[in-house]
Amino acid sequence: MNDAQKHQACTTRFIELANEMKDEGFEVTLVSAALMSASGIYATYSVAGNTGGLMPKGIDKVVNAYRRNLEQLQKIKKAAAESAKKEQETS
Repeated sequence: MNDAQKHQACTTRFIELANEMKDEGFEVTLVSAALMSASGIYATYSVAGNTGGLMPKGIDKVVNAYRRNLEQLQKIKKAAAESAKKEQETS
């Protein structure tokens, strides 16, 4: 499995877990906030370990990485929606 496939597999597992929580009755916004918190905790751990924390520059790096990722995801979602709309119009 290449890195992109590993990334997708991990992403899929997180989404499946989030959907399980939603199905257990947790509000979607709560699940989203909890995932964001967990991601922030793990991002800090991946850089600073269990005993450290991020300095302001490290926080900026993580924030910028989140921003780039979210912007890319939105581009993909918009392109998929436009493609589906065009396909529906030609059907």
